[in-house]
Amino acid sequence: MGVIILGIVVVFALLLIIKNIHVVQQSKAYVIERMGAFSTVWEVGLHLKVPFIERVAKKVSLKEQVLDYPPQPVITKDNVTMQIDTVVYFQITDPKLYTYGVEMPMVAMETLTATTLRNIIGELELDQTLTSRDVINAKMRTILDEVTDPWGIKVNRVEVKNILPPADIQSSMEKQMKAERDRRQAILQAEGSKRSAILVAEGEKEAAILRADAEKQARILKAQGEAEAILQVQKALAESVQMLNAACPNDQVIKLKALETMKEAADGKATKIIIPCEIQGLAGLATSLTEVMKKDV
Repeated sequence: MGVIILGIVVVFALLLIIKNIHVVQQSKAYVIERMGAFSTVWEVGLHLKVPFIERVAKKVSLKEQVLDYPPQPVITKDNVTMQIDTVVYFQITDPKLYTYGVEMPMVAMETLTATTLRNIIGELELDQTLTSRDVINAKMRTILDEVTDPWGIKVNRVEVKNILPPADIQSSMEKQMKAERDRRQAILQAEGSKRSAILVAEGEKEAAILRADAEKQARILKAQGEAEAILQVQKALAESVQMLNAACPNDQVIKLKALETMKEAADGKATKIIIPCEIQGLAGLATSLTEVMKKDV
Protein backbone atom coordinates (compact mmCIF):
# COMPACT_ATOMS: atom_id res chain seq x y z
CA MET A 1 0.00 0.00 0.00
CA GLY A 2 2.78 2.39 0.87
CA VAL A 3 4.49 1.60 -2.39
CA ILE A 4 1.37 2.51 -4.33
CA ILE A 5 1.03 5.81 -2.50
CA LEU A 6 4.69 6.55 -3.09
CA GLY A 7 4.29 5.75 -6.78
CA ILE A 8 1.29 8.06 -6.99
CA VAL A 9 3.22 10.84 -5.29
CA VAL A 10 6.15 10.36 -7.65
CA VAL A 11 3.89 10.42 -10.71
CA PHE A 12 2.11 13.51 -9.41
CA ALA A 13 5.44 15.23 -8.77
CA LEU A 14 6.67 14.35 -12.27
CA LEU A 15 3.45 15.65 -13.83
CA LEU A 16 3.68 18.80 -11.77
CA ILE A 17 7.29 19.39 -12.82
CA ILE A 18 6.52 18.71 -16.48
CA LYS A 19 3.55 21.06 -16.31
CA ASN A 20 5.71 23.85 -14.92
CA ILE A 21 8.42 23.51 -17.55
CA HIS A 22 8.02 26.32 -20.08
CA VAL A 23 9.84 26.96 -23.33
CA VAL A 24 9.76 30.61 -24.36
CA GLN A 25 9.80 30.91 -28.15
CA GLN A 26 11.59 33.45 -30.27
CA SER A 27 10.10 36.99 -30.24
CA LYS A 28 8.10 36.24 -27.11
CA ALA A 29 8.46 37.07 -23.41
CA TYR A 30 6.70 35.80 -20.28
CA VAL A 31 5.96 38.06 -17.34
CA ILE A 32 6.30 36.06 -14.09
CA GLU A 33 4.69 36.90 -10.76
CA ARG A 34 5.70 35.40 -7.42
CA MET A 35 3.12 35.45 -4.70
CA GLY A 36 1.14 38.08 -6.65
CA ALA A 37 4.07 40.46 -7.18
CA PHE A 38 6.20 40.95 -10.26
CA SER A 39 9.20 38.65 -10.20
CA THR A 40 10.95 38.54 -13.57
CA VAL A 41 10.59 38.37 -17.33
CA TRP A 42 11.43 35.13 -19.07
CA GLU A 43 13.12 35.51 -22.41
CA VAL A 44 13.85 32.87 -25.07
CA GLY A 45 14.82 29.49 -23.62
CA LEU A 46 13.81 26.75 -21.16
CA HIS A 47 12.40 27.84 -17.79
CA LEU A 48 10.99 26.09 -14.71
CA LYS A 49 8.21 27.71 -12.75
CA VAL A 50 7.89 27.11 -9.04
CA PRO A 51 4.50 25.44 -8.53
CA PHE A 52 1.86 27.24 -6.47
CA ILE A 53 4.25 30.17 -5.90
CA GLU A 54 4.97 31.58 -9.33
CA ARG A 55 2.58 32.12 -12.20
CA VAL A 56 2.80 33.40 -15.79
CA ALA A 57 1.03 36.74 -15.56
CA LYS A 58 1.20 37.57 -19.30
CA LYS A 59 2.64 36.20 -22.52
CA VAL A 60 3.85 39.08 -24.64
CA SER A 61 4.72 39.09 -28.35
CA LEU A 62 7.73 41.25 -29.19
CA LYS A 63 7.00 41.32 -32.92
CA GLU A 64 5.85 44.49 -34.66
CA GLN A 65 2.08 44.55 -34.69
CA VAL A 66 -0.51 46.36 -36.76
CA LEU A 67 -3.77 47.92 -35.58
CA ASP A 68 -6.21 48.86 -38.31
CA TYR A 69 -8.83 51.11 -36.76
CA PRO A 70 -12.27 51.68 -38.31
CA PRO A 71 -13.12 55.14 -39.73
CA GLN A 72 -13.42 57.84 -37.10
CA PRO A 73 -15.66 60.92 -37.50
CA VAL A 74 -13.57 64.08 -37.23
CA ILE A 75 -14.35 67.77 -37.73
CA THR A 76 -11.96 70.12 -39.53
CA LYS A 77 -11.22 73.72 -38.62
CA ASP A 78 -13.76 74.94 -41.20
CA ASN A 79 -16.49 72.70 -39.70
CA VAL A 80 -16.47 69.88 -42.25
CA THR A 81 -17.19 66.42 -40.85
CA MET A 82 -15.33 63.57 -42.53
CA GLN A 83 -14.44 59.94 -41.88
CA ILE A 84 -10.76 59.03 -41.43
CA ASP A 85 -9.35 55.61 -40.66
CA THR A 86 -5.77 55.04 -39.53
CA VAL A 87 -3.26 52.21 -39.27
CA VAL A 88 -0.79 52.07 -36.37
CA TYR A 89 2.40 49.99 -36.42
CA PHE A 90 3.79 49.39 -32.93
CA GLN A 91 6.08 47.08 -30.99
CA ILE A 92 6.23 46.09 -27.33
CA THR A 93 9.66 46.93 -25.98
CA ASP A 94 9.12 46.45 -22.24
CA PRO A 95 6.88 43.49 -21.25
CA LYS A 96 6.75 44.60 -17.61
CA LEU A 97 5.46 48.11 -18.42
CA TYR A 98 3.10 46.67 -21.02
CA THR A 99 1.64 44.33 -18.39
CA TYR A 100 1.34 46.81 -15.54
CA GLY A 101 1.37 50.20 -17.24
CA VAL A 102 -2.24 50.44 -18.40
CA GLU A 103 -5.37 48.34 -18.26
CA MET A 104 -6.31 46.92 -21.71
CA PRO A 105 -3.46 48.49 -23.71
CA MET A 106 -5.08 47.90 -27.12
CA VAL A 107 -8.28 49.69 -26.12
CA ALA A 108 -6.19 52.51 -24.69
CA MET A 109 -4.23 52.71 -27.96
CA GLU A 110 -7.40 52.90 -30.03
CA THR A 111 -8.91 55.62 -27.85
CA LEU A 112 -5.67 57.58 -27.82
CA THR A 113 -5.39 57.33 -31.62
CA ALA A 114 -8.94 58.58 -32.12
CA THR A 115 -8.56 61.57 -29.78
CA THR A 116 -5.16 62.51 -31.18
CA LEU A 117 -6.52 62.36 -34.73
CA ARG A 118 -9.43 64.62 -33.81
CA ASN A 119 -7.12 67.15 -32.18
CA ILE A 120 -4.79 67.30 -35.19
CA ILE A 121 -7.57 67.49 -37.80
CA GLY A 122 -9.33 70.16 -35.73
CA GLU A 123 -6.39 72.48 -36.39
CA LEU A 124 -6.51 71.97 -40.19
CA GLU A 125 -8.94 73.10 -42.85
CA LEU A 126 -10.42 70.72 -45.40
CA ASP A 127 -7.90 71.45 -48.17
CA GLN A 128 -4.99 71.14 -45.74
CA THR A 129 -6.33 67.85 -44.44
CA LEU A 130 -6.53 66.37 -47.94
CA THR A 131 -3.00 67.47 -48.86
CA SER A 132 -1.14 67.03 -45.55
CA ARG A 133 -1.15 63.31 -44.91
CA ASP A 134 2.57 63.22 -44.21
CA VAL A 135 2.21 66.01 -41.65
CA ILE A 136 -0.70 64.24 -39.96
CA ASN A 137 1.20 60.93 -39.90
CA ALA A 138 4.31 62.53 -38.38
CA LYS A 139 2.38 64.42 -35.68
CA MET A 140 0.34 61.37 -34.70
CA ARG A 141 3.41 59.13 -34.50
CA THR A 142 5.24 61.61 -32.29
CA ILE A 143 2.31 62.07 -29.91
CA LEU A 144 1.40 58.37 -29.69
CA ASP A 145 5.00 57.30 -29.18
CA GLU A 146 5.45 59.80 -26.36
CA VAL A 147 2.23 58.85 -24.58
CA THR A 148 2.64 55.08 -24.95
CA ASP A 149 6.27 55.03 -23.81
CA PRO A 150 5.26 54.47 -20.11
CA TRP A 151 3.19 51.51 -21.35
CA GLY A 152 6.26 49.78 -22.81
CA ILE A 153 5.03 50.38 -26.38
CA LYS A 154 7.08 51.85 -29.23
CA VAL A 155 5.00 53.37 -32.03
CA ASN A 156 7.02 52.94 -35.24
CA ARG A 157 4.67 54.36 -37.82
CA VAL A 158 1.19 55.82 -38.24
CA GLU A 159 -0.56 55.99 -41.59
CA VAL A 160 -3.79 57.73 -42.56
CA LYS A 161 -5.45 55.06 -44.65
CA ASN A 162 -8.53 56.80 -46.06
CA ILE A 163 -10.04 60.28 -45.90
CA LEU A 164 -13.72 60.30 -46.81
CA PRO A 165 -15.32 63.77 -47.03
CA PRO A 166 -19.12 64.16 -47.21
CA ALA A 167 -20.83 63.25 -50.50
CA ASP A 168 -21.72 66.84 -51.44
CA ILE A 169 -18.18 68.08 -50.80
CA GLN A 170 -16.75 65.12 -52.68
CA SER A 171 -19.01 65.95 -55.64
CA SER A 172 -17.90 69.60 -55.52
CA MET A 173 -14.27 68.52 -55.41
CA GLU A 174 -14.76 66.29 -58.44
CA LYS A 175 -16.35 69.16 -60.36
CA GLN A 176 -13.49 71.44 -59.32
CA MET A 177 -10.95 68.88 -60.46
CA LYS A 178 -12.76 68.49 -63.79
CA ALA A 179 -12.79 72.25 -64.27
CA GLU A 180 -9.08 72.39 -63.48
CA ARG A 181 -8.36 69.63 -66.00
CA ASP A 182 -10.42 71.46 -68.64
CA ARG A 183 -8.53 74.66 -67.89
CA ARG A 184 -5.19 72.94 -68.28
CA GLN A 185 -6.34 71.33 -71.52
CA ALA A 186 -7.43 74.73 -72.89
CA ILE A 187 -4.07 76.23 -71.91
CA LEU A 188 -2.20 73.41 -73.62
CA GLN A 189 -4.30 73.81 -76.77
CA ALA A 190 -3.72 77.56 -76.77
CA GLU A 191 0.01 77.04 -76.31
CA GLY A 192 -0.01 74.57 -79.17
CA SER A 193 -1.90 76.95 -81.46
CA LYS A 194 0.44 79.78 -80.50
CA ARG A 195 3.50 77.67 -81.19
CA SER A 196 2.05 76.54 -84.51
CA ALA A 197 1.31 80.14 -85.56
CA ILE A 198 4.84 81.18 -84.58
CA LEU A 199 6.35 78.37 -86.63
CA VAL A 200 4.16 79.24 -89.64
CA ALA A 201 5.11 82.93 -89.35
CA GLU A 202 8.78 82.06 -89.06
CA GLY A 203 8.49 79.82 -92.09
CA GLU A 204 6.79 82.53 -94.14
CA LYS A 205 9.41 85.03 -93.01
CA GLU A 206 12.26 82.76 -94.05
CA ALA A 207 10.52 82.02 -97.37
CA ALA A 208 10.06 85.75 -98.03
CA ILE A 209 13.71 86.39 -97.18
CA LEU A 210 14.80 83.62 -99.52
CA ARG A 211 12.54 84.94 -102.32
CA ALA A 212 13.90 88.46 -101.82
CA ASP A 213 17.47 87.14 -101.88
CA ALA A 214 16.72 85.20 -105.06
CA GLU A 215 15.18 88.25 -106.75
CA LYS A 216 18.10 90.37 -105.61
CA GLN A 217 20.60 87.91 -107.01
CA ALA A 218 18.62 87.73 -110.29
CA ARG A 219 18.63 91.51 -110.61
CA ILE A 220 22.33 91.63 -109.81
CA LEU A 221 23.09 88.97 -112.40
CA LYS A 222 20.89 90.73 -114.97
CA ALA A 223 22.59 94.05 -114.29
CA GLN A 224 25.98 92.42 -114.53
CA GLY A 225 24.98 90.85 -117.87
CA GLU A 226 23.71 94.15 -119.21
CA ALA A 227 26.88 95.91 -118.04
CA GLU A 228 29.01 93.29 -119.71
CA ALA A 229 27.00 93.62 -122.94
CA ILE A 230 27.45 97.39 -122.90
CA LEU A 231 31.15 96.96 -122.36
CA GLN A 232 31.31 94.57 -125.28
CA VAL A 233 29.43 97.01 -127.54
CA GLN A 234 31.64 99.88 -126.44
CA LYS A 235 34.67 97.77 -127.11
CA ALA A 236 33.35 96.85 -130.58
CA LEU A 237 32.59 100.50 -131.34
CA ALA A 238 36.05 101.53 -130.31
CA GLU A 239 37.59 98.84 -132.47
CA SER A 240 35.37 99.87 -135.42
CA VAL A 241 36.37 103.51 -135.09
CA GLN A 242 40.00 102.51 -135.06
CA MET A 243 39.47 100.41 -138.20
CA LEU A 244 37.70 103.31 -139.97
CA ASN A 245 40.42 105.70 -138.96
CA ALA A 246 42.93 103.33 -140.34
CA ALA A 247 40.94 102.66 -143.56
CA CYS A 248 39.75 106.21 -144.34
CA PRO A 249 41.92 108.63 -142.50
CA ASN A 250 40.95 111.58 -144.73
CA ASP A 251 37.28 110.94 -145.54
CA GLN A 252 35.27 112.65 -142.78
CA VAL A 253 31.88 111.98 -144.39
CA ILE A 254 32.39 108.22 -144.29
CA LYS A 255 33.55 108.44 -140.67
CA LEU A 256 30.47 110.40 -139.57
CA LYS A 257 28.08 108.14 -141.44
CA ALA A 258 29.69 105.04 -139.95
CA LEU A 259 29.66 106.50 -136.41
CA GLU A 260 25.96 107.36 -136.70
CA THR A 261 25.18 103.86 -137.87
CA MET A 262 27.25 102.37 -135.03
CA LYS A 263 25.45 104.54 -132.47
CA GLU A 264 22.09 103.36 -133.78
CA ALA A 265 23.32 99.79 -133.56
CA ALA A 266 24.47 100.38 -129.99
CA ASP A 267 21.04 101.83 -129.08
CA GLY A 268 19.32 98.82 -130.63
CA LYS A 269 17.94 100.71 -133.63
CA ALA A 270 20.14 99.01 -136.22
CA THR A 271 21.59 95.55 -136.51
CA LYS A 272 24.11 96.09 -139.31
CA ILE A 273 26.42 98.83 -140.67
CA ILE A 274 26.18 100.23 -144.20
CA ILE A 275 29.20 102.27 -145.25
CA PRO A 276 29.03 104.19 -148.56
CA CYS A 277 32.60 103.69 -149.58
CA GLU A 278 34.04 103.50 -153.11
CA ILE A 279 37.55 102.99 -151.98
CA GLN A 280 39.01 99.64 -153.00
CA GLY A 281 38.97 97.26 -149.98
CA LEU A 282 36.40 99.11 -147.86
CA ALA A 283 33.63 96.66 -148.76
CA GLY A 284 35.45 93.95 -146.76
CA LEU A 285 35.81 96.38 -143.87
CA ALA A 286 32.09 97.08 -143.90
CA THR A 287 31.30 93.37 -143.84
CA SER A 288 33.70 92.84 -140.91
CA LEU A 289 32.15 95.68 -138.94
CA THR A 290 28.65 94.33 -139.60
CA GLU A 291 29.60 90.91 -138.18
CA VAL A 292 31.15 92.54 -135.11
CA MET A 293 28.01 94.56 -134.41
CA LYS A 294 25.74 91.54 -134.91
CA LYS A 295 27.83 89.55 -132.44
CA ASP A 296 28.07 92.19 -129.72
CA VAL A 297 24.66 93.78 -129.99
